[in-house]
Amino acid sequence: MISARAYAAATAKSPLAPFELSRRDPGPRDVLIDISYCGICHSDLHCARDEWGGQPFPCVPGHEIAGVVSAVGSAVTKFKVGDRVGVGCMVDSCGECAACTAGLEQHCERGATWTYGGSNFYRPHDPGTGHTFGGYSTAITVVENFVVRIPDALPLDAAAPMLCAGITTYSPLKRFGAGPGKRVGVVGLGGLGHMAVKIAHAMGAHVTVITTSPNKAGPARELGADAVLVSSDRAAMKAAGSSLDLIVDTVSAVHDMDLYMGLLGLEGALVLVGLPPEKLEVSAFTLTGARRIFTGSNIGGIAETQEMLDFCAAHGVQAEIEKIPAQQINEAYERLLKGDVKYRFVIDSATLRT
Repeated sequence: MISARAYAAATAKSPLAPFELSRRDPGPRDVLIDISYCGICHSDLHCARDEWGGQPFPCVPGHEIAGVVSAVGSAVTKFKVGDRVGVGCMVDSCGECAACTAGLEQHCERGATWTYGGSNFYRPHDPGTGHTFGGYSTAITVVENFVVRIPDALPLDAAAPMLCAGITTYSPLKRFGAGPGKRVGVVGLGGLGHMAVKIAHAMGAHVTVITTSPNKAGPARELGADAVLVSSDRAAMKAAGSSLDLIVDTVSAVHDMDLYMGLLGLEGALVLVGLPPEKLEVSAFTLTGARRIFTGSNIGGIAETQEMLDFCAAHGVQAEIEKIPAQQINEAYERLLKGDVKYRFVIDSATLRT
């Protein structure tokens, strides 16, 4: 066993605090990673406070992991000691179902093993409580097929959030053909939204940011947006009706779906990547009137995640981050609730070792 230092929530009502855990020694197909950085996703906050229900405790969040390989198993062929690598939202799947064989491991029919809070185990796993512990820690052991290579052109700290925020937005942009001649809208300009803007711009699309905050117009354009719509300006929203081909909706709160769907032209698609806890409503006439599509997307498969990293490295795209010591995680959570971050907190894992 390998001892690791971490930060964990003991209960849904507890602040995160120092925690000791054990990682498994690398098996034949395992990669042991010294974690350098871990991004803070809004999902981490939801889980640490059990806002979605069913979260096992103690909870060590973190699924935006970047680090360096420190050991490999005897049968590992993809990585060697010293490689720069990342781990995203999942660390295993059955590998046999239709979804897994199609490269959509996140939709494994038997259930993917999530990086933290996961209990669907298909191979040997870390000793402990019966569920996985995430990346707010100094080390992690992961089967090699769920590790991705971080290109040298991407700094490890800025690459960490891309293991969730990057792939979550890249996947629907690619799926719906964002590129030259395509008009793409991005709802929200937070951790997910800023990556959607950067990636869509790099793909060559015309990008419009749709926000509730007029003061985000300048930052949106700095990130690569061509236009900004303020959703509270109903006249502007009406004038922009049927002007977009694709909308990536990153908002994790209830909002007027018909208002945003109305921005889509014929056979346009709105892809939900935010995770509002409440149900969303959309009028049937909004959908049928122009054959519009209302759909969702959940991260991406391992091969697509690697593709995203390679694309971003080639196009100079990386996350905008604020690095923090582990001792400021609880403060970062409170700031995250207020939207007080541009655009992703990243934990410096070296601070866990002091």
